[in-house]
Amino acid sequence: MELAALEEALERLAGQVTAENRPRASGEEALRLLRAASRLQAVVAIAAADFADGQEWAGTGARSGKAWLARQSRLPAGECARAARLGRRIHALPHAKAAWLSGRIGQAHAGVLAGLGNRRTMSALTESEQSLVDQAERLRFDDLAAVAAYWAQHADPEGADEDEEERRQRRHAWVVQSVGGMWFGKITLDPVSGAIVADELARREKALFEAEWAGARARLGRDPRPDELERSAAQRRADALVEMATRSAATPPGAQRPAPLFSVFVGYETLQGRILELANGTVLAPGALIPWLDTAYIERAVFGLRGRVEVSERARLFTGATRRAVELRDRRCVHPYCDRRLPECQVDHVIPYSQDGPTTQENGQLLCGFHNRHKEPNGRRPPPTGIA
Repeated sequence: MELAALEEALERLAGQVTAENRPRASGEEALRLLRAASRLQAVVAIAAADFADGQEWAGTGARSGKAWLARQSRLPAGECARAARLGRRIHALPHAKAAWLSGRIGQAHAGVLAGLGNRRTMSALTESEQSLVDQAERLRFDDLAAVAAYWAQHADPEGADEDEEERRQRRHAWVVQSVGGMWFGKITLDPVSGAIVADELARREKALFEAEWAGARARLGRDPRPDELERSAAQRRADALVEMATRSAATPPGAQRPAPLFSVFVGYETLQGRILELANGTVLAPGALIPWLDTAYIERAVFGLRGRVEVSERARLFTGATRRAVELRDRRCVHPYCDRRLPECQVDHVIPYSQDGPTTQENGQLLCGFHNRHKEPNGRRPPPTGIA
């Protein structure tokens, strides 16, 4: 390999970024560096796989090529193993390999695509590889991960349901008291159960934060800094967890239990493709919903032309079917530089109400709090016509 020129170029770049009074890097320069780093990661992964699968290390006393690399580079053994494993897998995907080496996709994208291959799916992956690489080149990473998950369900539906059951069987939780009296714990939950716990914990923590913030603001006469609050975010989450347990203990027998809400899209798959995911964007296989069907609320949402959604009257709604329809249509902040999902978003007008914008589904959009507060002044963007 011609490494001398690369090392010399890196030396010059390192000198530039450490020089005093250096000019600030532009966005274009940052993008070029990220793309170059991605290409270098591809070369490194392939080289690590080549070395690990060879025999050059055999006479050194190392147990494997990965162990030799870890010792000589002083990197974590797991990092060296992951690089060699990805380099080995990408050899079987020529289109993904070429895209990675050219910088059109990154290491994370290559990892997602390589992870789709197994003995049950490899034949289908060979046929679909170019299409998946095309998607990787144009989609945001979380969208690519969702596409890959749906592809895996289509290619191996039985395996997808088995994986969901295996994830559910891995659930566990424990708390134990230490000698000093403190309590330690760990929790592992399947996607649906985890979303239930995480959403409620976040809701309780947010209520504690807002109350604490308001008290500090009243005391100081101005907006407080985070270090001027009584508790850290981690301490508030701990207190929120205790509050959840306290309220559970105080719940009277026979009280109505909250239930998950499943929204069934009618006609969406015909127009846009399969969708089966949580509000936070986690993709599920159908088998993940089976344990919840007896207790869940089910609402029907008819997906029509131009992205319009008609929600059934039986839906368990907070502020009406119009809001719910916008939530189901957009499912995350519509701003192009945002990835906040539905639980962290608000429904607002596209054409402001103050400018005679109607409160209709076509004039509604999902925005996170940040982008809702920083919309363009007097902006008159056209109403959304499909999935954002």
